[in-house]
Amino acid sequence: MTTNTAVIDHSARRLVVALPRPYDEAREHYEALVPEVDVHRFFQMASWQATLELAEINAPHGFMRYYRSDITAVMAGSPSSWKATQYLMGNHTIAERMFRHDPSVMLHAPLRTLLYADPDGDTKLAVDQPSLLFASYGDPWIAEVGRELDALIAQLITLLGGDAPPQL
Repeated sequence: MTTNTAVIDHSARRLVVALPRPYDEAREHYEALVPEVDVHRFFQMASWQATLELAEINAPHGFMRYYRSDITAVMAGSPSSWKATQYLMGNHTIAERMFRHDPSVMLHAPLRTLLYADPDGDTKLAVDQPSLLFASYGDPWIAEVGRELDALIAQLITLLGGDAPPQL
């Protein structure tokens, strides 16, 4: 049994991207581009190759939704009046390429995103930049996947009608 404890400081960069659609339309668009994961079908796959093939179908733009929380409903009755929806989105077939090197990467996979309307009613998408999160593991294989996720986030932002930050 090991008794080593690690403490790892790491940088993070939150990207907050303006989207052109009103909040409700942007949420529908996001959910169409990032479909809900079909967990039951994935559980039925007979091989990892079959899982990879299903992921390509289930995640046409690279990502699937694993969780959605309507923050607006959760905060109903409070003095906060934001419209917001939180998601866990990702692709477990991509995450596996990091998990095989270090299981603790699952602290950051799937990715956490937030879609919300700001005080002026403008829609924003917030996400921490994956490459910075995954570079903190000190493994070049994991860091490479983080950069791939940056590119997929940039593509998603563009599909949502936003301008991908140059940092991606």
